[in-house]
Amino acid sequence: MSSAGRNRPAWALATFFGAGYVQKGPGTAGSAAAILIAWPLMRAGFTPVGFAILAIVGLYPAIWASGVVATQSGRKDPQIVVVDEVVGQWLTLAGAMRLNWRSLLLAFALFRLFDILKPLPVRLFERIPGGAGIVLDDMMAGVYGAVVLFCLGWSNLY
Repeated sequence: MSSAGRNRPAWALATFFGAGYVQKGPGTAGSAAAILIAWPLMRAGFTPVGFAILAIVGLYPAIWASGVVATQSGRKDPQIVVVDEVVGQWLTLAGAMRLNWRSLLLAFALFRLFDILKPLPVRLFERIPGGAGIVLDDMMAGVYGAVVLFCLGWSNLY
């Protein structure tokens, strides 16, 4: 599709302002972008509850933008769409007992692990049509990551 026929705001959000155009590992780039944004927020006093709210507030725009790009590109789940990784990554951070550089790194690793492995029921969410299917599997991976991150924090492992 020519750039003239694209919904530019949807493409900007879906690719998370260009992170999705990284050639190798666009999903990892999207997760890294979420962590890069989380770092200054954390340093400014953002709490895990704040990251939960950020993920929930970002959910509808992420579903909308992902759906638009999927439709306009003619692909069910285009690799360039990484806003789903961003909201999923922030949801993982919501499980932190403490926010510090260790919890950010653990959250990053845990989310990527569950996003790649897609344990049940994560994989089932991919069957949902449109933008909801693109985003909700990553939100479920974020829930898994948040639970494990919480347990690691409760055990004083970060």
